[in-house]
Amino acid sequence: MAVDVIMPQMGESIFEGTITKWLKKPGDKIERDEPLFEISTDKVDAEIPSPAAGVLKEIKVTEGQTVPIQTVVATIDAAGAAAAVPAPAPAPAKAEAPKPAPAPAKVAPAPPAKPAAAPAAVAPPPQKPAGNGEKIRSSPLVRRIAREHNVDLAQVPGTAAGGRVSKRDILAAVETGGARPTAVAAPVAAPSWTPAAPPPTGGALASGALETAVPREKMYFGQYEIQPMSIMRQKIAEHMVLSKRVSPHVYSIEEANVSGIVALRAKMKDKFEEESGTKLTFMPFFVRAAVEGLRAFPTVNASVDGTNVVLHKECNIGIAVALDWGLIVPVIKSAEEKNFFGLARAVTDLAERARAKKLKPEEVMESTFSITNPGVYGGLFGLPVINQPNVAILGLGTIEKRPVVVDDAIAIRSMVYLTLSYDHRVVDGAVAHQFMGHVKHTLENWTEPIL
Repeated sequence: MAVDVIMPQMGESIFEGTITKWLKKPGDKIERDEPLFEISTDKVDAEIPSPAAGVLKEIKVTEGQTVPIQTVVATIDAAGAAAAVPAPAPAPAKAEAPKPAPAPAKVAPAPPAKPAAAPAAVAPPPQKPAGNGEKIRSSPLVRRIAREHNVDLAQVPGTAAGGRVSKRDILAAVETGGARPTAVAAPVAAPSWTPAAPPPTGGALASGALETAVPREKMYFGQYEIQPMSIMRQKIAEHMVLSKRVSPHVYSIEEANVSGIVALRAKMKDKFEEESGTKLTFMPFFVRAAVEGLRAFPTVNASVDGTNVVLHKECNIGIAVALDWGLIVPVIKSAEEKNFFGLARAVTDLAERARAKKLKPEEVMESTFSITNPGVYGGLFGLPVINQPNVAILGLGTIEKRPVVVDDAIAIRSMVYLTLSYDHRVVDGAVAHQFMGHVKHTLENWTEPIL
């Protein structure tokens, strides 16, 4: 029985994904839930497990290709799993054992690189010839590189969505010396650049796999260096541009005295880790304060659907996690139902699995509010971009001792700047500052037991 492997949806606003690496090749045996391939989106780089045990029969989408969610990317011969396990009855074993053996053999002799070559040559949408009156779709960076290297964009086949000429397309054209411009009326034919020019597997520029790429990955021109964006970085860029275009961003800044929390953590961190097995960080305190603020001011825990405002009953808190290769926002679902220990365990668990590429698709979906922490890197405060479809995001600055006025006297206290970026279509300044005041009050007057 053949089992289809599909491209999963890795977030509510994600409708496509890019396969960055296959962990198995056709003919390989695989167990259910064993990592099968890696994908990249603007929200997550993740290992996708096999939906069934058996033998990988066919890979339909090669490394570097971007396809819509629910696309069949491979098939698994589930019958191969039964054949690979010794049968208790000797008679069926003799009759059936020889049959599944040749099936992988038919696929295995073809080297993995060659199946990738065929889609690479046919995957790009056909490019309209120069002079047909259609606008050439490309970014300002692509057009600048074309100008600097005297490349005619009309002669460069676009491999991005809708035939757009991407950065990897123009860099490949520059490197091969093709696609030089010629006037439309000129009698001399312009040299052409063909899709066969890139390397057989699509190349580092086509795949976006920065870690596994070879010299084609970077290009040097005079006093600057060009590095192709990873697939994840491209998606992050698109997501951020969309957010700034859709949401009119407004910012509010508050300062909180967290001396009590700092003292509590210093006193309890060893005992907390001993009893719970989880390190005590500051993040659970801020998550709890944010949840209390969202419950008091539900407009901040909302999203926009056309001309409707959707007020969410659950507080699903997205926590931005910095990775070596990008940024990811795993989600603590129903945070309002968890006690402090539950929040601490969820924060640690999601962060660790995000860095290990072990997050499940549902764990990066359905956030209603987000928190980012530039303070962990020493940032005084930041003004973050809203994580769509949320209408607000809380930024945490570094906690540091500063002189403050307490009862008309100068005192040293542990202070932190809090920033709220909010969508002015839904959240007004008055509500934003009331929300921030509630968060500040919760942090400065902490009463919840942590064990």
